[in-house]
Amino acid sequence: MDFLASTHLHITTWVVALILFFVALAMANPKVVQMILRLDYLLIIATGIALFMKGMDYGEGMLYGMKFLAGILVIGMMEMTLVKKKKGKAYTTFLVLVFVFFFIALFLGFKLPMGINFLA
Repeated sequence: MDFLASTHLHITTWVVALILFFVALAMANPKVVQMILRLDYLLIIATGIALFMKGMDYGEGMLYGMKFLAGILVIGMMEMTLVKKKKGKAYTTFLVLVFVFFFIALFLGFKLPMGINFLA
């Protein structure tokens, strides 16, 4: 479980997910890419749960819980964006929500004690 609780592994899975998400948005038929992206969602959730459990040691459980919720919402909005695009419906609202929830999760992730301090 210590390997899964690595911040670098979690960030790597997020970067891969974002790249796959934009590739799937650009493709006409993203079936295979979407399946790989769904597998990556599982890795993101597994590493996120491991980091959440590790984060309970820092005494800021509520903020880690809010970050976990924002991360789940990002994944949900990414999936809804791809489904709406596949059905040929307007997906701009969900795309905006992906970015809103992503920046909330990113801000909380860098602000919390296990995050990377860019100002140090």
